[in-house]
Amino acid sequence: MRGQRIGLLGGSFNPAHGGHRHISLLALQRLGLDHIWWLVSPQNPLKSRAGMAPFTERIAQAKAVANHPRIRVSGIEAELGTVFTVQTLQRLRRRFPAHRFVWLMGADNLKSMHRWREWRRIFRTVPIGVFDRPGSSFAAQGSRAASAFRHRRYPAAQGKALAARRTPAWSFLWAAFDDRSATALRQQALTG
Repeated sequence: MRGQRIGLLGGSFNPAHGGHRHISLLALQRLGLDHIWWLVSPQNPLKSRAGMAPFTERIAQAKAVANHPRIRVSGIEAELGTVFTVQTLQRLRRRFPAHRFVWLMGADNLKSMHRWREWRRIFRTVPIGVFDRPGSSFAAQGSRAASAFRHRRYPAAQGKALAARRTPAWSFLWAAFDDRSATALRQQALTG
């Protein structure tokens, strides 16, 4: 596993769904990554605890959805004791100095990324791959975070070089999107 190009997809995974898997498979292909790690968060600081499934249940369900030899589901944030993405990224880079990490997110997250703790430092810590999401993609490209780092955006056609780029570096990847969302799936479960 030494010197791997690893995509990191963080979130509550409440529940994990095909959209997470879809983005992961696209990242493997379009960004030339060796593996994807799903970082299941014990508790997202920007989300309510209400309706949050137990951590172990979310990890087990994510493993069932991932179902791919190059996607690894991890609860490492609980082990590291990190709450914020910026902390997790810094500790992962210290623990795995030979790996090249790329943070993966949907356009909906880029749109609100300015609310994340030390979001500018996240951009300076690892390259970022942003994936098309219904209803968010155009607004995300004009967001505060995208605007702050507009001169460090690289074309999607150069995606396979993203992991090796000096930070800050990010790309927006257009693709046929999967419109499933954890929020919609939870609503569906509640209404039967």
